Amino acid sequence: MGTGKHKVEFSEPMKCGHCGNYSPMKKGATYSTVETCYEEENPNVHWDEGYIYKVLQCPSCSNLTLTEEYYSEAIPDEDLPAIKILYPTNDKLPIGMPEAISKAYEAALKVRSIDANAYGVLIGRMLEMVCEDRNAKGRDLNSKLADLATRGEIPNNLVGVADGLRNLRNVGAHAGLGELTLDEVPILGSLAKAIIEYVYSAPHLARMAQEKLDELKGKRKS
Repeated sequence: MGTGKHKVEFSEPMKCGHCGNYSPMKKGATYSTVETCYEEENPNVHWDEGYIYKVLQCPSCSNLTLTEEYYSEAIPDEDLPAIKILYPTNDKLPIGMPEAISKAYEAALKVRSIDANAYGVLIGRMLEMVCEDRNAKGRDLNSKLADLATRGEIPNNLVGVADGLRNLRNVGAHAGLGELTLDEVPILGSLAKAIIEYVYSAPHLARMAQEKLDELKGKRKS
């Protein structure tokens, strides 16, 4: 008689989009659309082809990942499309950030779905680094952001919102003030991203556009 236990299978090593851990993941449910295809002119020629969807579980944070894999007997393995991660969606980092601030932003993203309090603290640290990089003046994060607004580096209406971000960050840093929850995480993320995009991404895109314009002008003259 069998023991009733089934063998646990693991995927190839991959990066978890929730916590950033890189390792094999535990395989869960699988759904396949693979079916037999026939050549129109010769029905005797046939092959299996279709999509395979897999649910995987990260051994580090236990969160789930959904992947899409295209399979075809008619295509060599090396020519098949890369496995696509459908969930979680990949939040691209805003462009134009200095390397140190980009690393701080990534560090916050890695703990976002694991520990809301740690995320709040790291987001606050990242914004402090932004203020330092831009030589903002002030006694605390909110006054420094207000200084950036006065100088036109961020919109004035973001300063009031950023004060709320500071309060949430303080809750995450001090146990006596309570606990942050995953409900607050998107708020923190949206506010921080808005500030980053105003300070770095928009000027970076403007520089890129100007460089392309100068390049076109140069070609026309030559």
